[in-house]
Amino acid sequence: MQDDTARLLTLAERLIEIAGRAGADASDAAVVRSFGRSATVRLGKVEDTESAESEDLSLRVFVGQRVATVSADIHADLERLAERAVAMARVSPEDRFAGLADPSLLATGPLDLDLHDATELPAARLVEEALEMEAAALAVSGVTNSGGASVSAGSSGLVLATSTGFLGHRMRSGFSRSVSVIAGEGTAMQRDYEFDSRIHYADLDDPAGIGRRAGERAARRVNPRKVPTGRYPVVFDPRLSRGLVGSILSAINGAAIARGTSFLKDRMGEAILPPGIDLVDDPLLARRPGSRPFDGEGVRTGALKLVEDGVLKSWILDTATGRELGLATNGRASRGGGGVSPSSTNVTMSAGERSPQELIASIDCGLYVDELIGQGVNLVTGDYSRGASGYLIEKGELTHPISEITIAGNLRDMLLSLVPANDRDERFSTVAPTLLVPSMTVAGA
Repeated sequence: MQDDTARLLTLAERLIEIAGRAGADASDAAVVRSFGRSATVRLGKVEDTESAESEDLSLRVFVGQRVATVSADIHADLERLAERAVAMARVSPEDRFAGLADPSLLATGPLDLDLHDATELPAARLVEEALEMEAAALAVSGVTNSGGASVSAGSSGLVLATSTGFLGHRMRSGFSRSVSVIAGEGTAMQRDYEFDSRIHYADLDDPAGIGRRAGERAARRVNPRKVPTGRYPVVFDPRLSRGLVGSILSAINGAAIARGTSFLKDRMGEAILPPGIDLVDDPLLARRPGSRPFDGEGVRTGALKLVEDGVLKSWILDTATGRELGLATNGRASRGGGGVSPSSTNVTMSAGERSPQELIASIDCGLYVDELIGQGVNLVTGDYSRGASGYLIEKGELTHPISEITIAGNLRDMLLSLVPANDRDERFSTVAPTLLVPSMTVAGA
């Protein structure tokens, strides 16, 4: 692994040098190496095993205020690649916000965030775990079929070099287990799933436990009812709460703000969440999936308060969007497909004081939603409308499963009324507890 890293670092440095000789005023080069292995089973039989490995590079060059990016695998002719990139830049329109990050912001020195586990899993082990997971799910009373179980393991690494002197690398491993099953018969069939994903293999939930929870979730859904159309308090399961927080992150992304396509574009310094709720982005947390010792431009920054005591405090910025908004980058650049754009890292929402059970107990008649359907979120207007299923809350308790309903509202009002529980699950890059929205329109029977 160390030999591979040294080889790719040398390659990235060489590409920067070649780009300069080809006529680039500035440039950066990224090399991404990835390896993955997976296995999928269904009804006790192996459906698929895969193994993949790749090494790809991208070169971004600047000629004055003109920019171009080219991508290729590492066996490409570097001289021709650089010449093509420079030629493309020279005929591109000027972008007065384009450019490399300020050298004073670049990361210096290594930083170990414990993001790589070298555990290697043979295909036979992946199959064994997938079979165990599926068998545990199928053993749950009421489960009648399987959508399949999958196990995967892999790692990815980024090498980044810039003409301003930055040279760094980072590596991250990933292990996951997931299973989907069906309960009931005929038109009463219901599906549900469970999964786990971790950086370190030893941190994964055991396969049997994941399978059992998937089976129990599916079995509870059988024979759902509809509810009358009206306004109800709605409790969002943590699987969905992360999506609500994700809507905030999309709306405060610097690219959306610069384009004017966010319902929060004029809300800086104003309350967008209830008092007492913070939203913090921290890329330097150990052993967390969104962590990184430097961003896609080589910048290292620490924790950033996006929302403090309910008040919007920061946009999510890379260098270009920061310049467009008259601000400095806050180290949230990510690279994808050769391009650079702003994105969050590890985002955590404040926990509340009450447990999920206490939130539910406070509701006389409402809905607990644990699955959403469709993409009905308009981030320009904040309008929110999603197909949903879950459970009816009656006199403070979950009772009948429900389905074929639509929940609707506007994110401005929904976010300002949120009531968080105290059950944050910190396995994921976006951490949010169970959330209560006290009033939403529900279209049902």
